[in-house]
Amino acid sequence: MDLRKLKTLIDLVSESNISELEITEAEGKVRIVKAGEAAPVQYVQSAAPQVAAPAPAPSGAATEAAAVTPAAAAGHTVKSPMVGTFYRSSSPGAPSFVEVGAQVKEGDTVCIIEAMKILNEIEADKSGTVTQILGENGQAVEYGQPLFIIE
Repeated sequence: MDLRKLKTLIDLVSESNISELEITEAEGKVRIVKAGEAAPVQYVQSAAPQVAAPAPAPSGAATEAAAVTPAAAAGHTVKSPMVGTFYRSSSPGAPSFVEVGAQVKEGDTVCIIEAMKILNEIEADKSGTVTQILGENGQAVEYGQPLFIIE
């Protein structure tokens, strides 16, 4: 996808009432989320064979790239065991299974992932305090995607 098309899509999202746009094409996938929602722009390009190895980065560029990469979250990460739709509660009007700061025990239900019209309860695999909720309610999740941080 060329930069002009990407810029046009970003402008479209910023000027409209939509909060998120995801487009998949042969050469990759683009997901644009308005500021204040989640990640602003994600661009995933399909694997292509590389002919030449990239040139070594100057030391200044290497430290800048390291600063952009988020630090690994402290604590235990509860990951999605499947692809599906993430839900924080059992129904739209019900309270969330857990909130940040909640104490959970191993085996407590922390969320639901809907896959193929089946609601799968996801349980905490460690006892502790929920310090971060990484999944967005109603959003698609991938296998192995981090959902919660428990300390």
